[in-house]
Amino acid sequence: MLGDDVILPSHLEPAMAVVGRTVEWTRPDLNPQFVHTWREGLELLIDHHPSYKGRTSLLMAKLKDGDVSLKLSEVKLSDEGKYRCFIPSLGKETTVQLIVGFVSSPFIAINKSSSGVVLECESKGWYPEPELFWLDAEGKLLSAGAPETVRGPDGLYTVSSRVTVEKSHSNSFTCRVQQSKIQQTRLMRIHLEDGVFMDKSNCSAAHITTGFAVVLLCVVVVVFSVYLWRTNKLGNTRMGRLTNIFSKKQTQQREELNNLGQEGPTDEERERQKLMAEKEVKKNAKHEEEQKKENERKQKEELEKQIKQLESELKEVKKSEETERKLKEDAEKMKHEYKDLLKKSNLVLMNRRSELEMKLKRTKEKSMKSDKKEEKVKAVIEALKETKMMIDEVQKRF
Repeated sequence: MLGDDVILPSHLEPAMAVVGRTVEWTRPDLNPQFVHTWREGLELLIDHHPSYKGRTSLLMAKLKDGDVSLKLSEVKLSDEGKYRCFIPSLGKETTVQLIVGFVSSPFIAINKSSSGVVLECESKGWYPEPELFWLDAEGKLLSAGAPETVRGPDGLYTVSSRVTVEKSHSNSFTCRVQQSKIQQTRLMRIHLEDGVFMDKSNCSAAHITTGFAVVLLCVVVVVFSVYLWRTNKLGNTRMGRLTNIFSKKQTQQREELNNLGQEGPTDEERERQKLMAEKEVKKNAKHEEEQKKENERKQKEELEKQIKQLESELKEVKKSEETERKLKEDAEKMKHEYKDLLKKSNLVLMNRRSELEMKLKRTKEKSMKSDKKEEKVKAVIEALKETKMMIDEVQKRF
């Protein structure tokens, strides 16, 4: 599961110690593909994939038993894939498939509509992509539309689905979200009260009442239209009176306005109002433009900040790579110096051996002429043997 620690199993059959051997854990789909390398008692970090830095290790206490399992800490979604364990000196390898998962519990919301009660189930934060089903109280599948699945920027999936339900003897419904690949299932069960569902008989009565009201309104409109038509047909007597009264009223109001000097807006005033409206529009446009520039400036500053941070991180990575390269060069240099020193020591010892052999030969020749030098000859022979042992030890180490 996401964030957990996991052990990728791998061990030799029959069991044998691998402390002094090379063990390579890789992911062939990555570049570089090395995840963890153990070589002759040391963990090598050169040319390893950066996403696994500080998160991998072998079980040190079990290496003597042939157990080369890899421990991976704080699993990420990007860790999913096939891993290969290889021991070059034995020519043996094996593969392990890692599947990463993440789950969350679903949530059910209730909505009412003219067709019935609508249940909406949503579950956020799944990996891999899950399935969603609706079940009734007896565990039978309900007819619902295809679930909607969305993947967020964090790589996790959100799944949701709606179903319209009707009143039943139990009024219990279940939303089940599952992922068969990681064998995970989450359930959410809901029980609805009878009052949630609308009574169909009441609905029918309401429909009848509404229909009756609509018919009555239509009758009133028709009667009123007939009345207006008859009034218009009989003449303009009454309407003429009303028109005269209305005309006199308007004339009186215009005279009062003229007396008070309250006339309508002049052309100059209308032009001034138009200019003010245009000025207001320009002001709003200028404000919007300034706001747009301010937003662009903030976005630019944020991008520059992110670029500086990335450049700083890149410098740190380059610095680390330079340090590792320098250490590798120093190690190679020391290795060559050590080899040269061994060669020189071996040459000196070989010369010393030749000198002692010559002395031994001369001593033997002299010992044939004089028995008094027998003890010296034995001492030289012992020294020669010790020298030969030293030479053999140096050659063995070289």
